[in-house]
Amino acid sequence: MSSIRSRKHTVNPYAIALAALALPGVALADISADADYHDHDRGTEVLIKGDRRAVYKEDKSSSKKATAELLDTPQTVQVIGKEIIREQGATTLTEALRNSAGVGTFNLGENGSTNTGDAVYMRGSDASGSIFVDGVRDVASVSRDVFNIESVEVLKGAAGTDVGRGSATGAINLYSKHAAPHDFANGSVSVGGGDFSRATADMNWKLAETSALRLNLMAQDAGVPGRDEIKNKRWGAAASLGFGLGNATRYYFDVMHVDQDNTPDGGVSTIGLPGYSSPDNAALPGYRDFLNDAAPVNPKNFYGTKDDFDDIQTDVVTFTIEHDFENGVHLSNLTRWSQTDQNYQLNAIMGQGTNGATPATRPLLTPDPTDPSTWTLTRLITNKDARNTMLTNQTNLQMHFSTGGLEHSVSTGLELISEEQKTLGFDTSPAVGVYPAVSVYNPDANVGGYTRKLSGAYNDGQTDTVGLYVNDTIKFSEAWQISAGLRVDHYKTTYKTVAANGTVTPFKPAEDDLLTGKFGVVYKPTANGSFYASYAITQQPPGGSTFTLAADNSANANNPDVEPQKAKTAEVGAKWDLVHDHLSVTGALYRTEYSDSIATDTDGTFYRTGDKSVEGIELGLVGQITPHWNISAGYTIMNTKVKNQAVVTADGSTDLAYSPTDAFTLWTTYAPSKRFTIGGGARYNGEMKRGSDGAVGTPAFVKGYVVFDGVATYQLTRKVQLQLNAYNLLDKQYISAINKSGYRYTPGTPQTFRLAANVNF
Repeated sequence: MSSIRSRKHTVNPYAIALAALALPGVALADISADADYHDHDRGTEVLIKGDRRAVYKEDKSSSKKATAELLDTPQTVQVIGKEIIREQGATTLTEALRNSAGVGTFNLGENGSTNTGDAVYMRGSDASGSIFVDGVRDVASVSRDVFNIESVEVLKGAAGTDVGRGSATGAINLYSKHAAPHDFANGSVSVGGGDFSRATADMNWKLAETSALRLNLMAQDAGVPGRDEIKNKRWGAAASLGFGLGNATRYYFDVMHVDQDNTPDGGVSTIGLPGYSSPDNAALPGYRDFLNDAAPVNPKNFYGTKDDFDDIQTDVVTFTIEHDFENGVHLSNLTRWSQTDQNYQLNAIMGQGTNGATPATRPLLTPDPTDPSTWTLTRLITNKDARNTMLTNQTNLQMHFSTGGLEHSVSTGLELISEEQKTLGFDTSPAVGVYPAVSVYNPDANVGGYTRKLSGAYNDGQTDTVGLYVNDTIKFSEAWQISAGLRVDHYKTTYKTVAANGTVTPFKPAEDDLLTGKFGVVYKPTANGSFYASYAITQQPPGGSTFTLAADNSANANNPDVEPQKAKTAEVGAKWDLVHDHLSVTGALYRTEYSDSIATDTDGTFYRTGDKSVEGIELGLVGQITPHWNISAGYTIMNTKVKNQAVVTADGSTDLAYSPTDAFTLWTTYAPSKRFTIGGGARYNGEMKRGSDGAVGTPAFVKGYVVFDGVATYQLTRKVQLQLNAYNLLDKQYISAINKSGYRYTPGTPQTFRLAANVNF
């Protein structure tokens, strides 16, 4: 059966978005230097004198499981609001997370497999399986657009009590936009380097006294600056219908569809980069000593083919009921169905292979050492056709009461979750052919020779979970309080493989109870400051985010008999609100210990890495220094170690891979006048190790780098603002991600500019 898909779209997304921006009856008026106007945001009308001023600081989490304000929460929590996302021109979750120090997509993938989505690393571990939308897990390996997102919250450290299974690094929660009880409309059209074009619209109509409809639209057609052939084309629409707004009982019906038609990026060869070397002994695997003096390749090079594609469709339907009782009790129930289909073909390169005969499954370099034009690499084809489906119902009860002289703030709830992933198999027989080898220095994508074909085989995994949790913040006095939480999840993962001939191989189900908890003490010497200490436990059951089970050996993290991997996190810190509570300063010392961790090697086998630990310092600064000066900054130092394992990273150390030694992020804006705002920032990531495997002659680490960005806005009229963003002002060349073998890397974005017109109706 041939897997041929139409990539044509009958809907013109640009027509939708641009028509929304040009609604009839909208007139633009000039703004005077001292004019007042209203900005509508999240159901609140704010009077702004003269110019717009972003407020980066948030006092509360949007999570219904939170039981204290951020100042009194004994854990590192960062809120990235839509204002800073807009100022930076960020379009995806990965771009928004640049505001969180040490968080990023540093790992390009293993072997020829390439991470095509938000492959986020945080505090030494992969956090891709701990991404949530409105508190609901979202496990699809896709790039998430932020056009319908109000804010992004980064919860660092153990988050098992809040979200259930997951890594001890924490969780990332995106919060959606909802209908508001007043009329407003705004939009943006932007163009820039890399053939970037994008249009968005956010409109809210009050339908009746207590009902409203909100519509968010997005269309984007863009390449990637500094990269040939790569394309990020997508459109999306999200609608939120609200009833009972302003009443004790409220109903929300939300739907969203996002369609992506991308050309994926398999990375660039690391030949010629600092640290690249090849054995100079002909008896050693990978012998190609002439490569030690090879020139680096052009970072624009595309090593894929014209047939490469990445098609994604995401559909989400959510129904929410909220009720406020007279005694301060709040009850909510959320039901969500979501489905993400991802179908892609990606060609990537590996290394120079071995001296002499090389199996067809390995990359092969057949050179004339004196003629670089003869140097070629074998393309490695990766196919994926997967569907992630999720159905969940979450009930949450929030209460505030006093008993025995103690004040309680309680959040408790029940979650019913069913998640399924089905992955189709592809024909790998010689009959489907192969693509020709690709030139190291002059790659050509206009090639053929391979026929993509489904084999009829597939894998099907499902995880059903029942979770019950309770969180409580107990206030003993104005100075002392404790926060504690407990969660139990009963999960069952089933998994089967079906061969091309129809033979079904079921695996033993993985079924168990997960108990996670947290405890923290907060001391408040003043109303605007706190010191805290906390301890928490997180567990990750077999199967992971792909629900894959295997029963081959005890070192396999997907073996249903393997005990859930456990992590313990201890943290002490301080939080202070300064400048009339407009500026938040935070600092924390933390240590996370993983017991008997299991990792995956490049050949797909599992091995026990022993106990590992991550300890570090995290500092944060966010808010307003003056009414005209906003700032968001963070700095982290990480010390990672693995015990009982001789080699973990490629340089022979026991450090954890894809974890910068230290990282810094800064974004600040200043408004010298009512019309004009100027700002910018810096992003720094320290040296980073790659994983250890059998690869030879490749960079063992990635050098640290710092990148500077800038922004300037001008209020052209009362309703129109022009915005100019500059990225990588000094045109720094750097590596943003590297694959485990070190054969491929993702080049950092070169100097580029983007111009936007932001319109408010």
